[in-house]
Amino acid sequence: MRVGIEVGGTFTDLIALDDGDKVIVAKVPSVPGRPDDGAFAALAAARIAIDQITDLVHGSTIATNAVLERKGALTALITTEGFGDILLIQRQDRERVFQLAYRKPDAVIERRDVIEVGERILANGAVETALDIERSAAQILDALRKRPYEAVAICLLNAYANPAHEQAIAQRIRDALPTLHVSCSHEISREFREYERASTTALSAYVQPIIDRYLSRFEERLAREGFRGRFSFMQSNGGRLSAKAIRNNSITALFSGPAAGVAGAIRQVAPSGYSNLITFDMGGTSTDVCLVTQGQPVVAPETRIDGLPIRTPVLDIATVGAGGGSIVWQDSGGMLRVGPQSAGASPGPACYGRGGQAPTLTDAHLIRGTIRADAFLGGRMKLDETAARRAFEPLASALGLSVQEVADSTVRLADANVVRAIQLISTELGRDPRDYVLVPFGGAGPLQAGRIAEDLGIDRIVVPQNAGVLSAFGLLAADYTVYETATRRIPLTESTPGEVRDTLKRMRDSLRKRLQEAGLCGVTRHAYVLQMRYVGQAFEVEVPLDDDDLSHLSVSWLAERFAEANQRLYMHGGGAGLAGRNIEFVGFRASAAVPENCGALPPSEVEAPRETTTRMIRENRSMRECTVLTRTVIRSRGDSAGPLLVEDDLATVFVPSGWYASEDSAGNLILQRDKTS
Repeated sequence: MRVGIEVGGTFTDLIALDDGDKVIVAKVPSVPGRPDDGAFAALAAARIAIDQITDLVHGSTIATNAVLERKGALTALITTEGFGDILLIQRQDRERVFQLAYRKPDAVIERRDVIEVGERILANGAVETALDIERSAAQILDALRKRPYEAVAICLLNAYANPAHEQAIAQRIRDALPTLHVSCSHEISREFREYERASTTALSAYVQPIIDRYLSRFEERLAREGFRGRFSFMQSNGGRLSAKAIRNNSITALFSGPAAGVAGAIRQVAPSGYSNLITFDMGGTSTDVCLVTQGQPVVAPETRIDGLPIRTPVLDIATVGAGGGSIVWQDSGGMLRVGPQSAGASPGPACYGRGGQAPTLTDAHLIRGTIRADAFLGGRMKLDETAARRAFEPLASALGLSVQEVADSTVRLADANVVRAIQLISTELGRDPRDYVLVPFGGAGPLQAGRIAEDLGIDRIVVPQNAGVLSAFGLLAADYTVYETATRRIPLTESTPGEVRDTLKRMRDSLRKRLQEAGLCGVTRHAYVLQMRYVGQAFEVEVPLDDDDLSHLSVSWLAERFAEANQRLYMHGGGAGLAGRNIEFVGFRASAAVPENCGALPPSEVEAPRETTTRMIRENRSMRECTVLTRTVIRSRGDSAGPLLVEDDLATVFVPSGWYASEDSAGNLILQRDKTS
C-alpha cells in the first residue's frame, strides 16, 4: 500500500494505492496545532492498516505556520563583525510602495540574539581576516549558554566562496552543545547576496527544531503501529526527500502542500494529452497557481514568506488568500473584500455548524446555490444554509443589497483575485495563458474555474478525477529530487563553454553521490540552470539546459539562448540595442531526480447514476436553472451543455452557460467553451 497524506489549513486529504491499483481516498477536518492528529485520523477514516504501508509520503504546512505565526524555535545568528544588523536593515525596496505607514517585515531573530565574530573572507574566497577559533568559540559558547536557544544559524560574509570559517565554528558548537540545531549558510544556500542568504539560513534554523520534533513524533507513532516502509516528505521544489534528509535542510519543506498539487496535476493530466497547464489549487484557506510548460513547472531561485526572502529552489507558485474558508469583509472605504483572513478548520465557515460566525466563500456558494447543503463531500457533511445567510446579513445590510447578491459578488471577487494571481505567473513573465489549459483542483477550484478561464481567454479546462484530494496524489507522484546551487562569476569568452561544462559536471557528480548516500539508485534525470546577465545588469536571467545541451555548448549558442530568455522576460524589441553587450555568468543550479514509477490514477469504477435534478442558482448577477448530475451521467451521456453542477464525493464542478462537459478515456472531465456563444 502506497499512501499520500497532505495536511491543509481546513482539511487533511489522503489517497492510497494498492498493488492492484485500487484507489482509496479520505478527507477529514484538519486539527490546528496538531496536524499529525489529522493525518492519523485520515488513515483511520480510510481504514488503512499502518503495518501494510510500504511507502508513506507526507506534506504539511507546519513549517509555514511556524513562520507566519512566529512560533518557531528561539534561534541565534552568528555573523561577521559589522554585519549584526543585516536581518534588520534588509533591502531598501518597499513591497507596498503607496502605503504611507509601511514597515519592513519583522525578522525571526531579534537583534539581541545576534553574535558577531572577527573574521572576513573576500568574494573570491581569499581570507582577509583570519578566524581566531579559540577566542571566537569561547565568546560564542558563552553567549549561547545565556539563553535557552534551540537552534543557531551561522552566516559569515562570503562563506559561499569559502566555508572554512563556518565549518570551524559549527564543529565547535556541535561538540560543546550537541542538542543545539546548527544551520550553516554554505549548506543551506551557497549563493551570493548577503541578506537573502542570511534570511534563508535564519528561517531554516528557526523551523528546524519544529520540523524535527514533528517528524520524530510522527515516526514514533508510525513505529508503534508496526510501520516498516519508506517515509518521505514533500519539498517546495516539487520533489520528495526522505524525512531524515529534510531534517538537515528544513527550509526545503516550507511550501510542500502547494508543490504536491502541481506534481499531481502534471501526472494526472498527461494521459489526456496536455502538457501546457495552469494549475489552480483552491482549498479551504488559500489558492495556489503555477505555470507548467511542456510538462515542466517553472522553478524559481527565490520566494518570500511574510515578506522575508528565501533563496532556495522552489516551484514558482503564486498564492492568494482566496479559499473556501476565506472571510468576506468590508474595508474602511466600504469596498467588499475576500481574504486573506481565513476561518480555517476551527471554527470554519458558518455553514459548518462549528461556531463560525464570519461569512466565507463557502457560505457564499451555499447561499447562491452552487453548493447543495445535503451533497457536500458526497453527503457525509451536512451544511447549515440558515447559518450562512445569518453570517452574510450584516454585510448585505451595510451594502444595501440582498444576501444572494452579496454572495454572488463574493464569488466574482474571488474569481478576480485568482485571475490576478494567474497573470503574475503568465502574462507578466511573457507567457500567454490562452496557450494553456486550466487545471482546477482542491475542494473549491472546480467550482470557480469556468468564469476564471473566461476572464483569461482560456477555452479548455481539465478537471482531474479525485480533484478534491489531488495534492495527496501528487505526493505519491513526486520524484525524489535534490538540488545544488553555486555562485561563480565568469565572463562569456571563448574558454567559457569548457568551464561551464566542467562546473555542471562536478555539480552533477555531487548530486549523484547525495542520492546514493540516501539509498536512491537507478535512472537519474538531470537538469541545469545557468544564471546569466549583461555586465551591469542588476539581476540575472535563468537559462535552462539538459544533459544533451552539455555536448554542444559554444559562445554563440550560449549568447543566443541568453538573449531569448532575456527578451521573453523583459520584452525587449528583439534585443535591438543590446547586441554586442558583454555577457557574464553569476551562478549555476543543478538538479537530480530519481523518477517515481507512479502513473496517473486509473479511471474510477462506473457507479449507478444518481437521479438528475434541476435547481435555481444565482450566478453572474442573474438567476438561472441549473442541472445537477454526477460524473457517471456525463460519462454515459457524452457532451453536456452548461449550466451544470457535476457532483462527486470530493468536489463539485460548476459548468457555466456556454461550456460543454465530457469525460475522456483517462477519467478526466473536459470542459470546452463554445466560442460561438
